[in-house]
Amino acid sequence: MNGRLFSVIGGVFLLTVCSRGDDGAARAAPAGGAPASASETQAGATITGKVKFTGARPTNPRIDMTEEAACKAKYKTTPPTAETVVVNANGTLENVFVYVKAGLPADAKYPTPATPVVIDQDGCRYHPHVLGIMVGQSLEIRNSDPVLHNIKAKPVKNRPFNVSQPSAGMKTTRTFAASEVMIPLECNVHGWMNAYVGVLPHPFFAVTGADGSFSIKGLPAGTYTIEAWHEKYGTQTATVTVPATGTKAADFTFAAR
Repeated sequence: MNGRLFSVIGGVFLLTVCSRGDDGAARAAPAGGAPASASETQAGATITGKVKFTGARPTNPRIDMTEEAACKAKYKTTPPTAETVVVNANGTLENVFVYVKAGLPADAKYPTPATPVVIDQDGCRYHPHVLGIMVGQSLEIRNSDPVLHNIKAKPVKNRPFNVSQPSAGMKTTRTFAASEVMIPLECNVHGWMNAYVGVLPHPFFAVTGADGSFSIKGLPAGTYTIEAWHEKYGTQTATVTVPATGTKAADFTFAAR
């Protein structure tokens, strides 16, 4: 299914419900959300980069919403497609979850953001397609469609759930108690609907968007293992040493197969 960029700074993570705009579907940011920035500015170092793609771009299958007229009507120009591999115009990958996998102090504690992360069922798809959240932070599940949806979480380390939302405007809140990268989400009513959520004990993560870039800010000086996860192409890691302030680059490249 389908996504965009947002960055994480200083332990506050606000998620924008967004997707590729070329399908013509209506998009609305969640209350309190922001298009690109996901947190407050904090002193420390920054790791930035892009996730590049090489090889022939795969074609994502079209989604047949014939039996869901209310959802189909939201795609005014181009029929919706799966978001398994979204290659941007600049040759980068969207929907890549990038996070600090190792290197943070073992005894470091990070406050749980009071602002929930939002995932919306809109146009019979999950928005965003890939998202991140901190342990204990609220995940607000919304249904913006006038049709029955359910969101089924299939974790390994966390407690699974299956939430039914039969009408538009419904909201449900869930939390995750343990770190886990990644947790698949799916809808039993509409088999094409799926998403992924990464759960971490810290705020140092991001998801690539329409330009394939990411930014992880507020890091203390140190050497870190950064991992980039993609639902089809797996994971890659990089080692980055950052000073107390300043910016270091870490690019990733995934190849078609």
